[in-house]
Amino acid sequence: MATRSLFPTLVYSRRLRPRGERAFNAQLLRECRQLRRDDAAGRRWSAHSYPAGYTSYGSAHRMHRTSPTFAALEERLARHVRAFGRELGLDLDARPLTMTDCWVNIMARHAVHGLHLHPLSTISGTYFVRAPAGCAGLKFEDPRLDRLMAAPPKLRAAKPGQGTWVVVPAVAGHVVLFESWLRHEVPPNLVDAERVSVSFNYSWF
Repeated sequence: MATRSLFPTLVYSRRLRPRGERAFNAQLLRECRQLRRDDAAGRRWSAHSYPAGYTSYGSAHRMHRTSPTFAALEERLARHVRAFGRELGLDLDARPLTMTDCWVNIMARHAVHGLHLHPLSTISGTYFVRAPAGCAGLKFEDPRLDRLMAAPPKLRAAKPGQGTWVVVPAVAGHVVLFESWLRHEVPPNLVDAERVSVSFNYSWF
């Protein structure tokens, strides 16, 4: 071929399990909301740094080690992480990836999660526990953006993935995986219902 795709940026999105996740999701949702009620430190931090939202990242970020339900989520995620690792061409025979962090995010109306990445991790991701219609998806930035100083604007008819941003919709029961260096954000939640997700990091070190 005259044109090849080099150094692609891969994002994985798939249903956690083919079926039978409704009861599991309901239990996860109950525990996420209970954690918000119990986690005074997380509520204080969120009130200051995450307006209209709640995150347990700074207070309870290893939920897979403290809750059997979140441990079950880790078990369900394992095959997806392995599949994504194969797609990335990672050599994980001698040392597998392990979950290092697992935390809760609850976004009410107008909550927003600014542009960021996940340092000191290999693969990161989000599992959508509750994603009401019209809620914000996961927005990824072209990692070459700081090098496109002289690039003209893209055509409206450009192929998916050729623009500056790509938004992966939030769908309850779906997991999204990406390499931890890929910058991303969650735009403002513009619906009244809460958007609930569990985010996590996997590390090779």
